[in-house]
Amino acid sequence: MAETATQTRPPIHMIDSEADALAALAIAARDRVRQVSDLLLAEIDRAIIHRPGEIPPDAITMNARVEFSDEASGGGARTVQLVYPGQADIALDRISILTPVGAGLIGLRQGQSILWPDREGRERRLTIVRVSA
Repeated sequence: MAETATQTRPPIHMIDSEADALAALAIAARDRVRQVSDLLLAEIDRAIIHRPGEIPPDAITMNARVEFSDEASGGGARTVQLVYPGQADIALDRISILTPVGAGLIGLRQGQSILWPDREGRERRLTIVRVSA
């Protein structure tokens, strides 16, 4: 049997209060961004949930700065801050959790890679280089 990306995705970590807030956000946004909403809800469902002080320090949480590479872009690493939709500003490298890349980054740790669909459904490999608060 062939493996799917879902079966090979690395473990992810989330803070309990953020997981709750993100689930509510994903449900509220379902009519506007169904693909991202469904992906984010699936990630929350499979996440290892932690209290704020117990999450691994290199796990991507909301408002973290993340340096990552994207195989599909062919370029080097990019650094962004993962934010809620109202704070997103691509000119300031702040990407929304309600974008495909944002939903793919949440919960990953430094050194991990994930195969993740883009808006067109093509899978791309995102690799975490560095995570900082």
